[in-house]
Amino acid sequence: MISQVAPGACEECLRRSRLLAHLAPYIEKLAAGAPGRRSPELLRLSNEDLAAAVAPRVAEQVLAQVGAASEDRLRGDLEDAECWACCRHDPLFPPGLRDAADAPWMLTGRGDPTLLMRLIPDGTVTVVGARRASSYGRDVARELARELAAAGLVVVSGLAFGIDACAHRGAIESGLTVAVLGCGADVAYPAAHRSLWRRIGESGLVLSELPPGAGAWRWTFPARNRIMAALAGMTVVVEAAERSGSLITADLAADLGRDLGAVPGPVRSRLSAGPNALLAGGACLVRGAQDVLDAMLGPGVKRIERTGPELDATQQSVLEALELGDDTCDGIAAALRLSGAEVAAKLADLESLGYVNCSLVGVYSRTTLKPPTENRLESP
Repeated sequence: MISQVAPGACEECLRRSRLLAHLAPYIEKLAAGAPGRRSPELLRLSNEDLAAAVAPRVAEQVLAQVGAASEDRLRGDLEDAECWACCRHDPLFPPGLRDAADAPWMLTGRGDPTLLMRLIPDGTVTVVGARRASSYGRDVARELARELAAAGLVVVSGLAFGIDACAHRGAIESGLTVAVLGCGADVAYPAAHRSLWRRIGESGLVLSELPPGAGAWRWTFPARNRIMAALAGMTVVVEAAERSGSLITADLAADLGRDLGAVPGPVRSRLSAGPNALLAGGACLVRGAQDVLDAMLGPGVKRIERTGPELDATQQSVLEALELGDDTCDGIAAALRLSGAEVAAKLADLESLGYVNCSLVGVYSRTTLKPPTENRLESP
């Protein structure tokens, strides 16, 4: 349901959004060779210059067609799609976008528009990563986002498969998340995430610079990445191959002078190449939400204390074996010389207590929940 406090979008900015939808196939052709960099550069242009640059033969025709649409129709399309619009001239427009050279003119949104007031860089974190993420990356992204949202930060991502979706799901569990789309805000993309898209719209925000009904193009994804980078005070990359769209977001954030964070990964994994390279270049090491809070707010300004219930000696031994690299029931049983049934029971206990996660194929991973200090035992 849309709040009583409605944002505003002027007619000029409404037409800009409509123009982008009309020019989308022409921008696609021009930016196809290097969509990561080219599309944000093109979107800095004025309406006339953009139309002339991407569609010189039909520029006047397209501009006339967009100009002929009545303001009532532009606003009616928003209402029909159950969306609202907030432009750069409105006080609710996120401050992180005001100082960005290639910021969108307008945001179309679903959800409570008053939540836009929460989108200040110091209180917003963008979490991105690989679409084909590992179980390690998915677990880290979900838990990181859950803890950041619980600490009061807004978690922004792009609703894509893999890391993005896990970040949204984690944040929904404890706080506010915002999805920035490369299509209209009323379009669930990818379609497989319709349920997640709906949940975000009900409890958070779904945003786009394109008008309702606009489809996704290759160039619209790096274009939306620049919005994600500008909204947040820090962008965190969880997993990314050496040539990944997530690194485009990181580059755009760096260009804006925003902080960069990266989650380290196994050196032999190709999905670790991106974040490990960022770390080598000086990005903030992100081992958990506390590292993000320390980087954004200052060391120790806000503390996350996640201590779980007490563990018995065998549970502690199983947990330590997992931390040393044995991530299956059989592997832990062999390492501790215990029966598989006993280890399986202890792992089930540890999962229910929040100390471990288990993948669909029976691989266990550690969460950031810590046992009470007095329970820490030496490994057998």
